Amino acid sequence: MGHVIIRACPPAWHFEFRRLVESDLEFFQEWLQRPHVKTWWSSPATVEALRDEYLPAVTHGAARPFLACLDGNPVGFIQYYVVSEGGQAWWSDVAPAGTVGIDQFLADGARLGQGLGTAMVKQFAGQLFLDPDVMQIRVDPSPENVTAIRCYLKAGFRQAEPFTSPDGPALLMVLDRPVVAGA
Repeated sequence: MGHVIIRACPPAWHFEFRRLVESDLEFFQEWLQRPHVKTWWSSPATVEALRDEYLPAVTHGAARPFLACLDGNPVGFIQYYVVSEGGQAWWSDVAPAGTVGIDQFLADGARLGQGLGTAMVKQFAGQLFLDPDVMQIRVDPSPENVTAIRCYLKAGFRQAEPFTSPDGPALLMVLDRPVVAGA
């Protein structure tokens, strides 16, 4: 009789992404002060400054900020921006038309390393790729942020090149639009 190997399956999280609104700013500011976020994310020091930076983006800014929610509860932040609207200068190459960049974090540091961030990134990327104009998604974590790099690799991103961004050393990572067989 053979041995049976039982492997735990990761939970099937389903995220809803909703636009960041003014009533979110107080707890969003608190998230930004948490050590696992603050280490990698520069942010305004006050809720008022946060309002000035993020709320215009909701309606007409280059970045489009969202909260990632599970069962109606915000668990993370994710935003995207169209590279041709301002992010291009960060990368040394010329991004193809239809390239968007994303930035994200989970609110609870105790949830890191459990697959939640990977699921969030995969689902958000899937939603971005529903737009036929989106051809590529890019991220640029610090080379020292191994948790983020692992998350992006598990979500299907490939490492492209290290570079120096205005924020310091970074690693360009790329996810191309999936090719549909027979298309």
